[in-house]
Amino acid sequence: MTWINAVLRAVFDTVLGPVAGLPAMVGLSLAALACSIGMLWIFKRTSNQDALAEIKNQIHAGLFEIRLFNDDLPAIFRAQAGILKANAKYLWHSLPPMLWIIVPIFFVVAQMQFHYGYEGLEPGDSALLTVRFQEEAELAKSEEKPAVTLDVPDGLAVETDAVWAPVLRELTWRIGAEKPGDYLAMIGLDGAKIDKTVRVNDRLVRLSPTKVAKGILDQLIFPAEDPVVGADSIESIDVSYADREISFFGWHTHWLVAFFAMTIVFAFLLRKPMGVTI
Repeated sequence: MTWINAVLRAVFDTVLGPVAGLPAMVGLSLAALACSIGMLWIFKRTSNQDALAEIKNQIHAGLFEIRLFNDDLPAIFRAQAGILKANAKYLWHSLPPMLWIIVPIFFVVAQMQFHYGYEGLEPGDSALLTVRFQEEAELAKSEEKPAVTLDVPDGLAVETDAVWAPVLRELTWRIGAEKPGDYLAMIGLDGAKIDKTVRVNDRLVRLSPTKVAKGILDQLIFPAEDPVVGADSIESIDVSYADREISFFGWHTHWLVAFFAMTIVFAFLLRKPMGVTI
């Protein structure tokens, strides 16, 4: 999973990098357009297009029958039953292509979340850096603060001593951003050094709020950074980036809302030029 995430990060950094300094809607529009084309291409090649076209004709015929015999109650019920049956057949024929589409969409969304889902730090901002320990780790069972160190390079500052919350198994520092840059904070534990990326940048660049252990599920959800290596007692390392809202035609919302809305619009606009029945 680690190498797959590394490849995907490189691809998305390369593709989204040229528009990182532009408004978020520019990159989201381009990504939605590309995603729509890809979804239509997959749908066309994994669905029975002839069957879908026939089913749509049956639905239209049923609707026309209702309008034509609107004073014949038995005919209306028969037409409604036919429409319901056709809809069920449509959903059945749409299931295989949707299953093919879900997998790439998941990876696209997982990568884009870390480009558009969080606000980067700016000089003068502060954030919390938290090390969370595995439940079974010995040091997580102690009321005493673990002997863990945090070193940061010039450009960042450690503003407080570590605060230990044994109930949460979390050790937390407050760090400050002093100047723009990409940094590695180093956590020292039992002679090992574990790095955590911290980015001070107001552009739409990839941000990693959470560095996880090597579990496959965790890496699927948090693919923005390589997993923790060299410290089995650590469950995750977090930096408290703020959530980002996107201005979608004047409406401030999560980027996913804007992305999927544009994807649907592009898909309907492109379905006929691409010869796809949906």
